[in-house]
Amino acid sequence: MNAKTVSPARRIVLAALFLALAFVLPMVTGHVPQVGNMLCPMHFPILLCGFVLGGPWGLAVGFVAPLLRSVLFGMPPMFPIAVSMAFELAAYGLVSGLVWRRVKHTLPMMYAALVTAMVAGRLVWGAVRFVLAGLTGSSFPFSAFLSGALLTAVPGILAQLVLIPLILTALEKAGFMD
Repeated sequence: MNAKTVSPARRIVLAALFLALAFVLPMVTGHVPQVGNMLCPMHFPILLCGFVLGGPWGLAVGFVAPLLRSVLFGMPPMFPIAVSMAFELAAYGLVSGLVWRRVKHTLPMMYAALVTAMVAGRLVWGAVRFVLAGLTGSSFPFSAFLSGALLTAVPGILAQLVLIPLILTALEKAGFMD
């Protein structure tokens, strides 16, 4: 799917598909927050959106997904979870798309773009949580950052590192990507 030949309507439909996946995939965890925190189901469609549609689309879909899901379904809780996730997912979508557009489309570069986006998103999440904690007079220690960004999310991180490249490779073979 060449970026120059994709119609605006097709981009909107694909963005809506990624947004719908961000709504539905967390339901697989059965609304058990501990499982959702471990598997990070909303991250998958946003990372894919960035790779497939580009950084600006990934940013928009990533920012809107947790906020709209919170309003529609009450999960994740709006403050501070959905707010911080909005910035985190926006970073995932933006960085995955921007990096992927600037590198040679090989498997190692796919991993480089993915890992860069994952690190950037987690750093943004930590920064936003730190700011929100300061605004509310609470604290967000480094141990909470490590726990939320890395330790709790190890199964989701591993799943992303395995599944996202497999999905992207399949999409490339099917002609859905540049």
